[in-house]
Amino acid sequence: MTLSVSGNHHEFDSPGSSVFDLPLRQDFLTHGHTPSGAIDSRINTKILQQEVTHVHDKHSFIVISGGTGGNAICSAFKDASYVLPVSDDGGSSSEIIRVLGGPSIGDVRSRLIRLIPLSPPSSPLSAIRNLLAYRLPAGCIEQKARDEWREIVEGRSKLWSGIPNDRKETIRGFLVHFEGEVLKRAHKNFDFRNGSIGNFFLAAAQGFFRSLPSAIFLFSSITNSHATIYPAVVTNHTVTIAAELLDGERLVGQCEISHPVSHPPATLDITLSFPEFMDGMGGTYVESQNVMFDSSSKATQTSLPSSIKRVLYINAHGMEVHPSPNPDYIESLGTKDVLIYSCGSLWTSIMPCLAMRGVAKGIARSPSLRAKILLLNVKNDRETEGYSAMDYIQAICRTLNASYDSQGFGVGKAVTSYPVSAFITDLIYLKGTEVEVDVESITASRHIWMSGESEAYQVI
Repeated sequence: MTLSVSGNHHEFDSPGSSVFDLPLRQDFLTHGHTPSGAIDSRINTKILQQEVTHVHDKHSFIVISGGTGGNAICSAFKDASYVLPVSDDGGSSSEIIRVLGGPSIGDVRSRLIRLIPLSPPSSPLSAIRNLLAYRLPAGCIEQKARDEWREIVEGRSKLWSGIPNDRKETIRGFLVHFEGEVLKRAHKNFDFRNGSIGNFFLAAAQGFFRSLPSAIFLFSSITNSHATIYPAVVTNHTVTIAAELLDGERLVGQCEISHPVSHPPATLDITLSFPEFMDGMGGTYVESQNVMFDSSSKATQTSLPSSIKRVLYINAHGMEVHPSPNPDYIESLGTKDVLIYSCGSLWTSIMPCLAMRGVAKGIARSPSLRAKILLLNVKNDRETEGYSAMDYIQAICRTLNASYDSQGFGVGKAVTSYPVSAFITDLIYLKGTEVEVDVESITASRHIWMSGESEAYQVI
């Protein structure tokens, strides 16, 4: 299904470098679209009944998403920027964070892999994709995974087959750098099981450049990816989120919120690192042991003890901090035509991109955004158990209207909240969704003004 909004045409500008451009067969690229009419300026409900193909090329998008849900639809958008959280502490990312520190790069790597252009199976680009998407074995003794890693980093693995030598040595150089950083911390016993080669490469580039955006640029260049990906927070520190529940309990770390592991919660290392970045995010969790996390296990998780009230950022002392959002993210809100709140885990994939100062203003006052669309999940997960579509809308609006912004809009010094329509103008959901959709209530909610400090909502 194609979304269409009126507006000026924006030429597609790839961030990728031509230095590493690899030839592609055009017949492997998916094109075409099916117009479906203009999006209304108030909250609408639309039923999506067919597989998503490319969204209309003449419109530009900013997609707020992370994780598996966003990956499933990201190829539908051609001219799009993707905003991703850097707070995931599960799987391969958890082990990198435990030993090396730094922001989580798992969601970023996953999106970069998904946006590599299609190419023939025998092409160099396909071989590069296979290498960077590869995971070391999980269900084995650690030594077996470590031996396979040695074959890769030394250039002896079959995974290098088909990759041109210049690309091979570029990628391998950063994997060697990663190996060196791990060896410097040999006392921490890095566990290579379930390790993502793409994560290792991206983490090495981030550490080498001291810049995640630079690492993303390198990854995009090598893979011919036309992706514009913005980390929600630009930092070289570990980023940790916590969920405050309605019963007052606090869950620390994305895994503990979304898919808790079977051992006690992580402890804190209060030793700060690299204080030149004054964003309050210094320090890391040192006992994280969820490297074996499998996303398929989410379906078997137990319920939360209480509903989530809000998500917040915390530092190594457990204190709430307010990191500034990526300036490129805020700037993009003022230049794109359509904002998409992607499907995915609401509180751990979407909210970390919204719960920062300046984001609400950027969305509500954008001079360019003609539609602000929520793509509703097909079913609820542990984070949203029992939610209706209205609950999703209210949660997003409460988060954006919370007090990260010191200034609201209003007369004089009055601080008032933005209405629902300032943040969400359209809702798209699948026919047969398990999430309750009350069309009449949702349509009426365009007049509701919502406060981030209260559970009450006044209809004006």
